[in-house]
Amino acid sequence: MRDVEAEGFQKRVVGGVDTQKDLHVAAVVDELDRVLASECFATTRHGYKQMLTWMRSFGELTRVGIECTGTYGAGLLRYLDQAKVTVLEVTAPDRSDRRKRGKDDTLDACNAAHAAFAGVRTVTPKNRDGMVESLRVLKVCRKTAIQARRVTLQLIQNTIVSAPDELRETLRKLTRMQLIRMLAASRPDLSDYRQLASAYRIALKTLSRRYLELHDEIADLDVMIAGLVDDLAPDLVSRNAIGYETAAQLLLTAGDNSDRFRSESSFAALCGVSPVQASSGKVSRHRLNRGGDRAANSALHIIAIGRLRTDARTQAYVSRRIAEGHSKLEAIRCLKRYIAREVYGIQSRNRTINQVAIST
Repeated sequence: MRDVEAEGFQKRVVGGVDTQKDLHVAAVVDELDRVLASECFATTRHGYKQMLTWMRSFGELTRVGIECTGTYGAGLLRYLDQAKVTVLEVTAPDRSDRRKRGKDDTLDACNAAHAAFAGVRTVTPKNRDGMVESLRVLKVCRKTAIQARRVTLQLIQNTIVSAPDELRETLRKLTRMQLIRMLAASRPDLSDYRQLASAYRIALKTLSRRYLELHDEIADLDVMIAGLVDDLAPDLVSRNAIGYETAAQLLLTAGDNSDRFRSESSFAALCGVSPVQASSGKVSRHRLNRGGDRAANSALHIIAIGRLRTDARTQAYVSRRIAEGHSKLEAIRCLKRYIAREVYGIQSRNRTINQVAIST
C-alpha cells in the first residue's frame, strides 16, 4: 500500500460542532467517516481560531456541520465564513442513534460530523452578516414590543373593570386611544398611594405611559423595517397585496444568501407551499404541506387572501379551480405556490442586480 501522506497528499476530514452558550464541542471524522477525535473550545474568537487550527491538524478540512447556526453557532458561522470554510447547518439529530446511545454533547458533535460527511439532515445556512440579519433583529424587537403592548392594554382594561365606581364611570365611554392619552396625561397624587382610588389612578397612569412608549417604539421600528425592505427588494412591495410585514418575512426566510436555493421549487418547499402527494388507489390528489417555515407560509396566505379580495384575475383563477372539483383550500394552496414563484423571481432579479452593482 502506498504511503499517501509520505507522497505529499493530505487526507480529507470533516468536522462537526455541537454549539452551547459558553463551550462548543467539536469532532472530526476521516474519509471513512471514522471519528478521529473530539475537543471542547470556548465560544470566543480565540476559541474559534483554536478549533479551526485543531480541525485542520488532522488533514484538509472539506466542510463543517454545525448545529444551531442562528443562535449559539452564529459567531462560529461568521468566523468560518471569513476563513472560507464550507459550512452546513445540521437541522435535526439522529433520532435512532439518540434512542440507542442517549444524549451527550460529544455524541452530538460526532453526529453533526457524520451528517456533514454524508450530506444528510443538512442545509446551507443563512449568512448572518448582511441587511437581512439587521431586518431580523428589528423584526424580533418589534414582535416583542407588540406582545408587551398587548399585555399592557389588557392590564389597563382589567384594572378599569375592577376600579372603584366613580373612576370606572368616567372612563367607560372613551375610545381606546382617548382613554390611554387621558390616563397618561392625568396627574394623580403620588403621595396618596395608600388610598385605593389614588392607587388605581397611579397604576392606570403608569400603564398608559408604558403603552404609549411601546406604541412610539413600534412606529419607529416600522419606519426602519420599511427602509430595509425598500433597499433589499423595492419591487416586492409594489406588487398587489404585498405589504412591508409580509415582504419582510419572505426576505427573512430567503436570507442574505438566497442563492442557496437550487430552484424556485426549493423556496416553495421551504415556505411549505409545495404540493404533497396524497393519492391512493384511483384517487390522484395533493394535500396542503404542513412543513416548512410556517411564518413564511402565513405571509403567503395573507397575500393570497388579499389578492382573492381585490384582484379579478385571482378571483377567476380560484373560481376555475373550484369548478374543476378542487376545494377552496386546495385552490388557495395552488395560489400560494404561484405567489412563492413570483416572490422567488423578484428576489433572484434583485440579487443579480446587486451582484452586477458590486462588481462594477
